[in-house]
Amino acid sequence: MADQSATGLRNMTEGSPAGHIFAFALPLLAGSFLQQLYNMVDSWVVGNFVGDGALAAVGIGGPVLFMLTSLFIGLSNGGTVVISQFYGAGKTDRVRDAIDTVYTTFMAAAIPVTILAVALVQPLLSLLQVDPTAHREAEIYLATLCAGVVGSIGYNLNTGILAGLGNSRSSLLFLAVSSVLNICLDFLFVAGFHTGVFGAALATILAQLVSWLFGIYYINRHYPAFAIHPFSRRFDRTLFRSIFSIGLPSGLQMSLVALGGMAVMGTVNVYGKEYTAGYNIGSRIDQMAFLPIQSLCNAVTSFVGQNMGANKPQRIRRGIRVTVLSSIVWSVICLLLIPLAPSIIAFFSQTPAVIEAGSIYVGCVMPFYSVFAVMFCLNNAMRGAGESVFPMVDTVLSMILLRVPLVFWLSANYGARYMFYGIGIGWIAGCTLSVVYYFSGRWKRRGSLAEEK
Repeated sequence: MADQSATGLRNMTEGSPAGHIFAFALPLLAGSFLQQLYNMVDSWVVGNFVGDGALAAVGIGGPVLFMLTSLFIGLSNGGTVVISQFYGAGKTDRVRDAIDTVYTTFMAAAIPVTILAVALVQPLLSLLQVDPTAHREAEIYLATLCAGVVGSIGYNLNTGILAGLGNSRSSLLFLAVSSVLNICLDFLFVAGFHTGVFGAALATILAQLVSWLFGIYYINRHYPAFAIHPFSRRFDRTLFRSIFSIGLPSGLQMSLVALGGMAVMGTVNVYGKEYTAGYNIGSRIDQMAFLPIQSLCNAVTSFVGQNMGANKPQRIRRGIRVTVLSSIVWSVICLLLIPLAPSIIAFFSQTPAVIEAGSIYVGCVMPFYSVFAVMFCLNNAMRGAGESVFPMVDTVLSMILLRVPLVFWLSANYGARYMFYGIGIGWIAGCTLSVVYYFSGRWKRRGSLAEEK
């Protein structure tokens, strides 16, 4: 298959592995940066026009919503792997079938998922032990987000489809539409109409809905061979099993990790809303710093998938090596954020307790970034080869079974200043397992999904 990068689609089975990975990762990085920039603007608007209680509520809402949508994001990831392998093998008819199967599944579950998400808001907030002064705002913010969860899921499905086709530039456009609209609506609703956290949540769901629908229009217009027909009801059981077998572990992993993050937040919330707000801002800095690594790792998933479909193991190894080394270099650069953290956090809140809490978080996690980067890269690469069970087990072990108890124990025995070291210790264990499993070669045993019987 010829390289179609001029149309936005990228066949990564020929040419420089590093060139393909970086070219695919750069739009993802720009898009992720734009999204995190929006998140920071959102936090700035809420923190400055509403208050620290609302800032804490917004920070609580993000992880909860992520947990509730993780299974569908996993479905999107499963679709990415299946689509990339068929695209790499040149089987465009099966790519078409996979897209229809993913969307038919989504449309059938959209309403039940929305109802379930709204119903879980109150129990989840109780589980999180939210500070009473922030509870009402957190409830309003989260319930509004859950009512409009369809837009967020739909956007992720569109992005997953394009990722399988080697296209990350169009996803950047969809995200730009969402982020710019979100920022504008934030200022209009929160700063202009003074609607508080409800306005911030409403701005988010409207922007995501517009981005999802625009994505369908864009894909159908520019790539008619892979057009999305949400109500076609075309469903391939064999493809669904492949998508589900890859996507379910991925979705469960993200859901459980989000649950673990909520458990950590429950410990943080015990120290009061100022500490929660500081932790949330520190997490934003952490997320922003991780964007280059995340983009490279998402790129290597598609790269490995396409080259698995084309049966090119040498290219797979070269691509993984480039991704791991680049991620380690960036992790070292991120150490500079430790002394800069107080100044960055002060931009969002002038409260001393908020600045101190956020700086503690950044200082605890940044020294461990390189091991997390290696774990993340190898797990994403193995997922691209169709191996999704080990990455799930490894991530759950390192980020839940180890991280959560360690954070609890360190908090109880050494206080808030040391509890975040539990995160890094979990990463070390996860990285060790990833390296051992990768070099064992067992992740290759599934072979190419495109080699159908």
